[in-house]
Amino acid sequence: MRLEPRLRYWTYAVFAFLLVTGLAWLVADQLKDSPSGEEWQAVAAATLMLHGGGAMIALVLIGALVPMHMQRAWNAGKNRATGTTMVTFDAVLAVTAFGLYYSGSDAWRAVVADIHIAAGLGLPALVALHVTLGRRTRASVGRRAVGGVQVAGALRPATSSEDP
Repeated sequence: MRLEPRLRYWTYAVFAFLLVTGLAWLVADQLKDSPSGEEWQAVAAATLMLHGGGAMIALVLIGALVPMHMQRAWNAGKNRATGTTMVTFDAVLAVTAFGLYYSGSDAWRAVVADIHIAAGLGLPALVALHVTLGRRTRASVGRRAVGGVQVAGALRPATSSEDP
């Protein structure tokens, strides 16, 4: 269930933006206790604001992916394992982001932050795996031998023994 090109582009762009702003925040947060800490504190605040804004756009995109990609792929039985794992990671990121924003406990906030960072750093590898497996599955399903000739799956003639 390949994404429509514009939706694919914007999904990749927004999630890349989230990765870059998240990594920039991690660096700035580590450097805010350095001698030039005030500047890094400002960078950390700015990147966190950008990251949060990007996350809001990502939630809209994920909402668009539900009927346009996830539901269709699930019904077709395609790439369910990595798709379900990606949805789980996205849900963990959304819940932990909420916890980071609204948590009142410093101890709880540290645990939630670690979970959010781990899920955020793991998501790009999961996306790459999901896309690779999806392309591999599409390529293997898209071609079938009919009478010794390779034809696209959509052009394969139906026989009376097959379900319509």
